[in-house]
Amino acid sequence: MSRKQAIVAALAVFALLCTWFYIRPHRSDPEQGREELLARLPGDSTSVVYLDLNDLRGSAFLSRILAWAPHPPADEEYTKFVQVTGFNYERDLDRVGISFSGTPQHPKSMAIAEGRFDQKKIEAYSGHDGALKTAAGKTIYAVNLSNPPRTIYFSFLRGDQVAVCNDASCFFQPSGKNLSADEWSEHFQRLAGTPLFVVMRQDSALLSELSQRTPGGWRSPQLATLLGQLQWVCLGVKPDGDQLRVVAEGESSNETIIRQLNDLLGGLLILAQAGLDDPKASKQLDPKLREAYSTLLKTAEVQKQDRGTTQSVRLILEVTPQLLESARGVAAADPPVQNAR
Repeated sequence: MSRKQAIVAALAVFALLCTWFYIRPHRSDPEQGREELLARLPGDSTSVVYLDLNDLRGSAFLSRILAWAPHPPADEEYTKFVQVTGFNYERDLDRVGISFSGTPQHPKSMAIAEGRFDQKKIEAYSGHDGALKTAAGKTIYAVNLSNPPRTIYFSFLRGDQVAVCNDASCFFQPSGKNLSADEWSEHFQRLAGTPLFVVMRQDSALLSELSQRTPGGWRSPQLATLLGQLQWVCLGVKPDGDQLRVVAEGESSNETIIRQLNDLLGGLLILAQAGLDDPKASKQLDPKLREAYSTLLKTAEVQKQDRGTTQSVRLILEVTPQLLESARGVAAADPPVQNAR
């Protein structure tokens, strides 16, 4: 090999190495991929839901839940879509971020989905309902659904990533970061490593619904009032072996609200434990359900955290499959709503 050929070969190897080091973190770092996906969601979102199916599929807890969970028949339109395009979300969807925004009169929802798509087949299947071009050259497809009647819009961002929205205007919003987007990014970073989470701002419709009704048909006016005054609410779910770790956090710059919420949650845990220990209540509860509730309360923990300009209260729970299985049987009875202080 001549000296000139050796130099050319060395430069080629150097270029390949540089390319490999540039591409490698983008493909192998799941946290970076998650941040890129969530950054594509609108900065004016009021609520965001994130689901990492890749992480959850390997969970022993999820496997047990899916084993006894009901399996309703597949929608006819979705069945046809799978047959024509080959895409099945249970197998091919890796992760998805969903944004809710707009007003109660004109709600908007947008999803960024990442997975394995046959872009040509999907575009061919959807093309008959119409398509249009954006200024950036992206193609937006309109898909008419019948159950319920509605139109959704989608566009491929790249081969393994697609954006879906119920309003075509989602694709024409100006790009660029703003203060709201930075606030969202900060909360997403706090939930790093969590495969399923929900983040809600104070003006979120989801947070308003949460403040009106708590799980299990149980209501607390005082808790509802405090939830309605929080600036942010985050809920994170992470499998841990055959258990599920649930962390709920409420955040506010008002110290009084945080102190009251901390005291209220701590008091509710004490009252719940006292109720389980009551002999009359014990006789009315199924033994398996009582044991599952008792295990839940033993692991429950309330923490206060100082975040500088804001403070937060965190409720930590360890949910077992036994609790969900027991609760499933009780839910069929549809108990009446109870009021708490």
